[in-house]
Amino acid sequence: MKLNFKEFGEGKPLVILHGLFGSLDNWFSLSKAFADKHHVYLVDQRNHGQSPHCDSHTYEEMADDLFEFFQEHKLEDAMLIGHSMGGKTAMLFASEHPELLSKLIVVDMGIKQYPVHHDLIIRSMQALDLDAMKSRKEAEESLSHLLDEDESTIQFLLKNIYRQKQEDGSSKYAWRFNLDVIADDIEEMGLLISEGAEIETLFLHGTQSKYVLEDDKAEILELFPNSIFKSLQTGHWVHAQDPKGFVEEVKAFID
Repeated sequence: MKLNFKEFGEGKPLVILHGLFGSLDNWFSLSKAFADKHHVYLVDQRNHGQSPHCDSHTYEEMADDLFEFFQEHKLEDAMLIGHSMGGKTAMLFASEHPELLSKLIVVDMGIKQYPVHHDLIIRSMQALDLDAMKSRKEAEESLSHLLDEDESTIQFLLKNIYRQKQEDGSSKYAWRFNLDVIADDIEEMGLLISEGAEIETLFLHGTQSKYVLEDDKAEILELFPNSIFKSLQTGHWVHAQDPKGFVEEVKAFID
C-alpha cells in the first residue's frame, strides 16, 4: 500500500506516525522543529488521513505498510517516532526490521494488551448523520451532544471531516478515516507486543495518562533492553499538550 506522506528538511531520516483517529496534519507544525538536522517524513497510516482505505486495520498490516514505505524511499539508519497507535506500529516494525532503525521513540504507549476503550467515541461518530449536516458548526454541536468529551477531543475528531464531492457535482460531509473498518477491528488496537529489539529506545509518556505506568517498565525493558523512560506533565496527547517539552526531550535523545 502506498501511504500518503509529506517530507521536508535534510539529514538523517526521521519518520513520524500519528495515533488512532489522527493524521500527519496533527504533526505538521511540531515536526518542523526537527527539520534543521533531519529529513522528516510524516506518514498517514492506512485508513487515516489521505492514505488508502482498505477492508482491515491491524498492526501487522500497518507494519508491512511501513516496511513498503521504507523500501520505496530507500530508508535505512532511520529514527522512528510513533504516538499511541503509531507507537505500537513502530514497536512491531522495530521488532521485525531492527536493521533499518537507529533509534525508536514511543510516545505514551506500552507493550501490554489494552482493553477496548474507544467504543463510545466510535458509536457516537457512527451515530452522527453527516449526510444531513449543513455546516461544521452543526456537526460540532451534534457530536458534542452525542459524546461527553472535552472540547479539545471534539475538535480533534472533527478535524477529520471534509466535503466529499459526489457524482452529481454536489458535496457532503464525510470522515477522512475509514470509520466502519476501524470499528470492526478496534480490538486489534489493544495488541500485546510480544517481541522487541535492542535498538536505543525512548519511551516518553504523560504523567496524567494511564497508558504507561511504573509497573509496566520492567516488562518493557525485557523486550526493549536499551530503553530510557522520560515523562512530561501531560495526558495522552504529550506532543500537543507540551510541545516545547516534547521537542526538548526528543532532540536530547536523537541529536
